[in-house]
Amino acid sequence: MNPVTDEATSPQGTDLSTAQVPVRARTIDPRGAGLPLCIEPTAATDPEALLSWVGAQKERLSAAILQHGAVLLRGFPIHTPQVFESVLRALGVELKNDYQGTSPRNAVTQYIFNASELPGYYPIPQHCEMSFLRSPPRRLFFCCLSAPQSFGGETPLCDFRAVYRDLDPQVRSRFEARGVMIVRNYGGPEGGGRFDLWQLKPWHDIFGTTDRAAVEKKCQEIGQEFRWLPDGRLRLINRSDACLRHPQTGEWVWFNHSQVFHLSSAEGEYRRIAARLPELRYHLLRAVAHLGATYKKWRLTDDEQAMQALFGDGSPIPDADMEQVREAIWKNLVVTRWRLGDVVMIDNFGVSHGRLPYHGPRRVVVGWE
Repeated sequence: MNPVTDEATSPQGTDLSTAQVPVRARTIDPRGAGLPLCIEPTAATDPEALLSWVGAQKERLSAAILQHGAVLLRGFPIHTPQVFESVLRALGVELKNDYQGTSPRNAVTQYIFNASELPGYYPIPQHCEMSFLRSPPRRLFFCCLSAPQSFGGETPLCDFRAVYRDLDPQVRSRFEARGVMIVRNYGGPEGGGRFDLWQLKPWHDIFGTTDRAAVEKKCQEIGQEFRWLPDGRLRLINRSDACLRHPQTGEWVWFNHSQVFHLSSAEGEYRRIAARLPELRYHLLRAVAHLGATYKKWRLTDDEQAMQALFGDGSPIPDADMEQVREAIWKNLVVTRWRLGDVVMIDNFGVSHGRLPYHGPRRVVVGWE
């Protein structure tokens, strides 16, 4: 898999210019998939003009997000979380701050968060945000406030409609027939769980309260099972279909978190990353991930793992099936290097995102609706 270059073509029917802010629109995937559509100003602009332009073009920008799956705003003066949030407000985004995912993230405004606090060496596999919940976010928005100085740290995108089409039909049929079950084990307010090898945040950080009754009410509202465990730990179980029809286009989409939470995930990701970035560290990390997964399989049952993905009936998902899923994902991966001020706007029901490992400074923030 080769990284996307900045060579581009200008798609038809994408003139989003105004008198104040002339822009050009182009696709930057050389394979012709059209993901993402990149929109850049052709003259210097300021934050006030930017907000006016977004407000004037919000319907066309929203249509472009749906059509292309993702839109990249590049070269605009978006350098703080506050300006980023203002851009989203001008777009008509109804921002939310109720986060029920797993990646640790801290708030920088009421509605803008650091994208992840996970160490830079750890890859985040492709996923549609909170796909295991009853009501996942509709759209997702990232902004780069500090770009990596070297390769790595990209937020790849993937068309999960293409993944659905490219997945081995026998594998896909098993997932469609049985669904997916996600198991997560969180430590309590007294500290991390005994089996919390992935260092998940304690449950009171996820729910914002130590009141068990409030946690139970929230779980019931969002449709996830909960089980209180010894030592104040909490087990969350989410069951969902493996695929769904896009709520607006009707297209079938691969839409679940199995490739994120399955025990084979880390090794499978590092193997492909080592092939793309042939550095010794990634071969070593792949070996460590393999040993860690082997140890956890020996030490813990599936429902005791910090995170695990199973078929919806509770039976194991074979590693070979997950390899087929990863093959379909990496076949369709689009990787673009971050630049300062970049904003990526994603249709969360059609396009996934992830994170490649990096070292050095990097800061990306996120909002959703």
